[in-house]
Amino acid sequence: MPFKDDRNALLVLADGTAYHGWSFGASGTTLGEVVFNTGMTGYQEVLTDPSYCGQIVTFTYPELGNTGVNPDDEESDRPYVKGAIARNICEVPSNWRSTQSLPDYLQHHNIIGIYGIDTRALTRKLRGFGSMNGAISTEILDPVQLLEQVQAAPKMSGLNLVKEVTTSTTYEWSESTPEVWEFNPTEVKPNTNSYTVVAIDFGVKRNILRRLTSYGCRVIVVPANTPTAEILKHNPDGIFLSNGPGDPSAVTEGIRTAKELLDAGKPMFGICMGHQILGLSLGAETYKLKFGHRGLNQPAGLSQNVEITSQNHGFAISGDSLHPQVEVTHLNLNDRTIAGLRHKELPIFSVQYHPEASPGPHDADYLFENFVKAMENARAA
Repeated sequence: MPFKDDRNALLVLADGTAYHGWSFGASGTTLGEVVFNTGMTGYQEVLTDPSYCGQIVTFTYPELGNTGVNPDDEESDRPYVKGAIARNICEVPSNWRSTQSLPDYLQHHNIIGIYGIDTRALTRKLRGFGSMNGAISTEILDPVQLLEQVQAAPKMSGLNLVKEVTTSTTYEWSESTPEVWEFNPTEVKPNTNSYTVVAIDFGVKRNILRRLTSYGCRVIVVPANTPTAEILKHNPDGIFLSNGPGDPSAVTEGIRTAKELLDAGKPMFGICMGHQILGLSLGAETYKLKFGHRGLNQPAGLSQNVEITSQNHGFAISGDSLHPQVEVTHLNLNDRTIAGLRHKELPIFSVQYHPEASPGPHDADYLFENFVKAMENARAA
C-alpha cells in the first residue's frame, strides 16, 4: 500500500537542483552528503549502519517499507543517517518479523525522509556529477533559501565523524550469529572464546561482532581513541579495525594507534574504514571517490577469483602510494580500485568491502576464518 502524507518536502543539492516531494518520518531540516545505495533489500541495516553518519541516503529500489522494521535487524542502537530519500513508501508492512512501520520508526528516531521524487534521475545526477551535499526540509520550501544552508555546510572530505559514532566505554561483546541465521555452519567454531580480539570501534556494525564471536573469539570493543598501551593490556591475540564514517585520513588518532600496533606483531584485520586506516598506517594515501560504492552486488577479486560483495564507502586507497611490502589481494572489478590488502611479512590484512554481509552475499565470510588462523599461527610461533 503506497504511503500518503500531506506534508510537502523539498530536497536541494549543492548545485542548486531541487526536487519536490512529500515527507515521511520526522519534520524539520537536515543536511548531509547525498549518496545512493543500489541494494534491493536491507534498508533497515543501511539506516542503522554507523558508516552512513553524515549522509542522506538515496535508495534506488522503488519502494521502501514493505517488510517494516524490527529490533533484530538493527546494526547499531539507532539510525545514523542524516536523512532518507525514496520513490515510494509502504505504510502497512507485511512481514511476521515486523514490529513497526518504517515511517513510524523514522519518526521515533527523528530522521527526516522525502519520497515521491524520481530517484532514477537523482541517481543519474550523482553518478554524473558526484556525491554532493544536500538538504531535506519540511519547513523551508523555498529552494533558494534552502540552498544557502547547503552551501554553508562542510564537505565530507576532511571530516572526522568517528567521534560521533564510536563507543564511549570499553565493553565485551558475547552475542554470536543466531543459529537460524547461520549460513556457514560447517566452518564456524563453537563459542569457546579461544582467542581474544580487541575491536577498535570506528563505527562497528553488530553483525561484524557476531561473526567474530561465532568463529570462537572473545571480543572486547574499545573506543576509537583508546591508547595503544590500554589495548595491549587486554593481552589480545588479534586486533580488529572496524568500519566507520567520514574521511579516513582525518582519523589521526586511529592511524597513529594502528601504526603503533604494527610493532606489537599481533595479527590485524580491517574492514572498510579499518582497511583504509591500516593502509594509512602503512604509509599509503587515500582519496575520495566520485560517488563511492554502496550496494550488495559489487564484484571483487584477483587472478580469476571473484566474490560478490556488500560495499559502503566513499574513499579508497591509492595504489601508487603502497609500500613495497604491501600487496593488493582484491580489486573492485567495476572500476579497479583497491578492495583488499595484505602485508607480505606481518600477519596483517584488510578488505574495503563487508564480508559480514547484513545485508548482502556471504562469499567473503572466509576472511573471519583467515583471521582466526592467523591468531592460531601467531600463538603457535
